[in-house]
Amino acid sequence: MTEAAAQRAGRDAEAAPSLLYLVKRTEQAVRARLDEVLKPAGVTALQYTALTVLERHDGLTAAQLARDSFVTAQSMADMVRTLEARGHVVRSPNPVNRRELLIALTELGHRLLDDYRRPVRELERRMTGGLSAPEVDQLRAALDSAWRQLN
Repeated sequence: MTEAAAQRAGRDAEAAPSLLYLVKRTEQAVRARLDEVLKPAGVTALQYTALTVLERHDGLTAAQLARDSFVTAQSMADMVRTLEARGHVVRSPNPVNRRELLIALTELGHRLLDDYRRPVRELERRMTGGLSAPEVDQLRAALDSAWRQLN
């Protein structure tokens, strides 16, 4: 390879979007489409994420829920108030530490998740529609590995 060709290849590599950019762009597209899917329920993508976290780990503090839902504690406080007012979650005193409130899904919250499970899976299938099943598994493993490297 000539020096000029090597320089061109280097510039082309620099011109390609970074992985960080591609991940963020994908996350923004997913969030926008998820907001569209959830609009009839009056729930945002961030609220839905929090509900799915509670489905896997019911009885979390607001701080734990915020960390697992990728939002700030202040955003979560507002979100919990909204979800509680709509009947999707309930707060109750922690039996181990009475100063803490634990957040849990209500029956209505469970029903909302059940109602939107299929449309959300369809969105995921749409996102990965150009990939084979092994490639989807590889993508899942690669994203999980990338997350673990940063945490």
